[in-house]
Amino acid sequence: MLIHCYRAANWLHRHNVPLLPHIIYRLQYLLCNCAVPPSCTLGPGTRFGYGGIGVVVHKRAVLGRNCSIGAGVVIGGRSGHREVPVIGDNVYISCGAKVLGPVKIGDNVVIGANAVVIHDVPARCVVAGVPARIIKENINIADY
Repeated sequence: MLIHCYRAANWLHRHNVPLLPHIIYRLQYLLCNCAVPPSCTLGPGTRFGYGGIGVVVHKRAVLGRNCSIGAGVVIGGRSGHREVPVIGDNVYISCGAKVLGPVKIGDNVVIGANAVVIHDVPARCVVAGVPARIIKENINIADY
């Protein structure tokens, strides 16, 4: 349901319909306990685990195609930086992970549970830890 609310609000936002996108955003917040604003960009096929409970996405964040977002994930900015995360295609972000600041996440990346990503991540990697570090490279995302 979260993704359907987002898609409707995003379409209205892109077509400059006043007030209605904000109402849908607030309804989605009440029903799903998440903050996915209509101004962020979610690629086709992106899905939220457990109905998106506790997910927070920055209003200017960009997520690619076929991303999978776990519960309690934060994709947002950092103090002193205007830029926000840009996440590639086929990225799996586990529960509780935080992706903060002006970072670029490559395609086919797995971000471990409760990881805090504050640096760029190249494609086809697994990252974990606080702060997140690469623990495996040249992965096949189908194995995860």
